[in-house]
Amino acid sequence: MTSVELSGRVALVTGASRGIGYGVAEAFVARGDRVAITGRNEDALKEAVDRLGADRVVGIAGKAHDLDHQAEAVERTMAAFGRLDFLVNNAGTNPVFGPMADLDLNVARKVFETNVVSALGFAQKTWHAWQKENGGAIVNIASVAGIAPSPFIGAYGVSKAAMINLTQQLAHEFAPRVRVNAIAPAVVKTKFAQALYEGREEEAAASYPLGRLGVPSDIGGAAAFLTSEQSDWVTGQTLVVDGGIFLNAGVG
Repeated sequence: MTSVELSGRVALVTGASRGIGYGVAEAFVARGDRVAITGRNEDALKEAVDRLGADRVVGIAGKAHDLDHQAEAVERTMAAFGRLDFLVNNAGTNPVFGPMADLDLNVARKVFETNVVSALGFAQKTWHAWQKENGGAIVNIASVAGIAPSPFIGAYGVSKAAMINLTQQLAHEFAPRVRVNAIAPAVVKTKFAQALYEGREEEAAASYPLGRLGVPSDIGGAAAFLTSEQSDWVTGQTLVVDGGIFLNAGVG
């Protein structure tokens, strides 16, 4: 990766010490971007930086919903690289499994604070620090759970539906300087989603027309497209990356 010519562009990817966020950061580094990544665990973040290449990646540890962390992440990205072209809001949580009827409302608040409000906070700070005057792109990592019922992970699904609408709101408000789009993955093989396929991956994958679950690089490729010149006329959209699972809708 270190032999790739620098693109001159800079990205901030939240929740990127592993999983989808890491896959996005990896795709950006591979095309020559410099990248700041965030995560809660300092050790995991350092390992990710070392794997990606400390010559072009910096890590900023903290919790996504923390306002001071949001400010620090943007400020340190600007200090390290002098610009901030792309923001990928990937940090998220899903701490509960069960029916909405019994959902602890404090847990619901935590889910929204992390999955939606923090994304808005990072977008605001990135806008004011660089994008308002210089342009760029934002990609919000949503989920197919946000566009269809998601039994037993309802709070997560509702938060991702809010993320999709937030994408449209920001796309309208930030145009024409900044494009804002979302990606809605189905099940991707990460630690975050492990409970959805662990011990039954073959069975889970069989329901996908493309015959497999997603991997982080699938989402990394989509994020790379949505922050490239090839998508310059695309904004306010949600790109579904689902291995074809929605093709099964309505099939008895």
